[in-house]
Parts: sequence; structure tokens; C-alpha cells
Amino acid sequence: MVLMSLAMAGQPGQSSGGGIALFIPMLLIFVIFYFLMLRPQIKRQKEHDKMLGQLAKGDEVVTSGGIHGVIHRVNEKEATLLIKIADDVKIEVDRSAVGRIVKNDGAGN
Repeated sequence: MVLMSLAMAGQPGQSSGGGIALFIPMLLIFVIFYFLMLRPQIKRQKEHDKMLGQLAKGDEVVTSGGIHGVIHRVNEKEATLLIKIADDVKIEVDRSAVGRIVKNDGAGN
């Protein structure tokens, strides 16, 4: 037991090699985490924001709640949409509630 503790202690005057050697693995883990998790999520969020900015009258959309409908009116001031979900049935939702565009009419306004 005494021999093992003497062997682990090392020579007097030698440094233990801590400092930056302990920091490098943590930095590596962060870089890997960024490229595998954070970067793809940021890219998806930017694409979704771009899609929300291009919403126009006539687009068939699905809300994040699963409601399918066609955009009847876009209110830029309040950032809302009037969506027609059936004959004579229209609902107003936040622009951010749109999950995806099913079909783009291309009619514009």
C-alpha cells in the first residue's frame, strides 16, 4: 500500500499536468454537442421562421394543433391569420401556430 502511494505521488518538483489538460475534453464535448444538437435545431427554426414570413392568402396549412385549412386573410399588424376550415367556418389563429404548408396556391394576395 505504501509503495503504491509513493509511486502515485511522483517525483518532487513535477507538476501534475492539470489545468488546460482537463479543459480540453470539456471543450471537445461542447463542440460535438453544438454540431450534433444545437446547430440543426437552429437551422430548422430559421427555416420555419422563413416559412411563416411567406404565408399568403390561398395557402393550405396545418396548424400545430392539427387543424387543416386554407388561409383566407393575413393580418400583418396583429400577426394573425384567418383560416377557413369548412364552408362558412373561419377561425383566427396566431401566425406562429402554423406548423407547415400543405399546398402553396401561389395566388399571392
